[in-house]
Amino acid sequence: MARRFLVLFGLCNLLIMYPLYGQEEPQPVYQFKTLSLDFASKAAWAAIDECRKRGFSVAAAVVDRGGNVQALLRDRFAGPHTPETARRKAWTANSFRQSTADLAGFLARGEIPNQVQHNPGALLVGGGVMIQAQGELLGAIGVAGAPPGKSEVDSIDGACALAGVASVREELEFAQ
Repeated sequence: MARRFLVLFGLCNLLIMYPLYGQEEPQPVYQFKTLSLDFASKAAWAAIDECRKRGFSVAAAVVDRGGNVQALLRDRFAGPHTPETARRKAWTANSFRQSTADLAGFLARGEIPNQVQHNPGALLVGGGVMIQAQGELLGAIGVAGAPPGKSEVDSIDGACALAGVASVREELEFAQ
C-alpha cells in the first residue's frame, strides 16, 4: 500500500513538474523597452504636421507598450472628440498588436469575431499604428480628425500616423 502511494506520489510530481524540466529557471523580474516621452512627442508632432500639410486639423495620441498615454496633442481646429478617438486608436493598435485599419478589415470580412469591436476602449477604424523597433513593440500612435479615405487601409489618419512612426523609426532602430 505504501509503495503504491509512493509511486502515485512520484508520478503526480513528475506530471506537475514536467513543464519546468529543460527550461530556464523563472526570473522574478523582466525587462523591456518602451518609448520615451521625447520620442512619443516627436511622433505625435510629426503626425500633426503631416495632416496639416494635407489640410486637416487632427489630434494625435501616443501610448507606451502598456497602453498608457505618453503624448496627446490636439490641433486647434480639431473637433472635441478627436483626442479621445486618437487615444482609443493608439490603445487598440497597441493592445491587439495590429494596425486599426487591418483590424477593421478583418472585422468587415468576418475574420475576427464581431465581439472584438465591443471590447471596452477598442476602436476598429483606420488611424492607429504600432510603433516597433528591433522586433519589440514600444507603443502605438493614433490619429483622428481627418475624413476617411476610400477604405480603412488608405485613411488619411492612418497616413499621418505612419508619418509619425517614420519620424522616429531610424533613431529607435539604433537605440540601445
